[in-house]
Amino acid sequence: MESSILSNFIQVQTANLHYLEAGDSKHPPLMLLHGASFSAQTWKDLGTIKRFSQQGYRVIALDLPGYGKSDRISTYQAEVLPKFFEKLNLTGAILVSPSMSGTYSLPFLVDHTEQLQGFVAVAPVGIMKMSQKLKGIQLPTLAIWGSEDQIIPLEHADLLVELMPQAQKVILPKVGHACYMKATNKFHETLLNFIKKVFGS
Repeated sequence: MESSILSNFIQVQTANLHYLEAGDSKHPPLMLLHGASFSAQTWKDLGTIKRFSQQGYRVIALDLPGYGKSDRISTYQAEVLPKFFEKLNLTGAILVSPSMSGTYSLPFLVDHTEQLQGFVAVAPVGIMKMSQKLKGIQLPTLAIWGSEDQIIPLEHADLLVELMPQAQKVILPKVGHACYMKATNKFHETLLNFIKKVFGS
């Protein structure tokens, strides 16, 4: 049975945040963030939402504030993910965070580790800045980078693996920063393998 992709809004403080969702709410949750040039729609266009919901996961793709159909916010950026998780009653999610979304995901990872089952770092910003706080966090983590990334150097992936004992690194060859755009199938395969291992399914 094909699961339809629903478009929803939720209020966090004074902002209406938009997200796409597919799959059964009882299934293990996969939470997708996005980079500065993209939105939740990107994951729909790439077939990520459909593919993973059909694999038996609850897939949620959030438009970060000021992107897609979500309102802008000027303050309480740090509250966005904690409040969103709380309102959707999300526990034990795997959080996928590319590029710019690292400004939201890394603080959340540090302060709310217990709410996550796994973390997928797709060349996110902020690893160097957060390195002291990330050190020693025991969370299954996948660092996935394009070999030609000119924006976030591969050394940042190495650092993450060094800091977090359960982190592993996968480099996708011949693609740049938004590696999932050009090597979509390989990205999906790598992500699925990680998710299956984490969720034990």
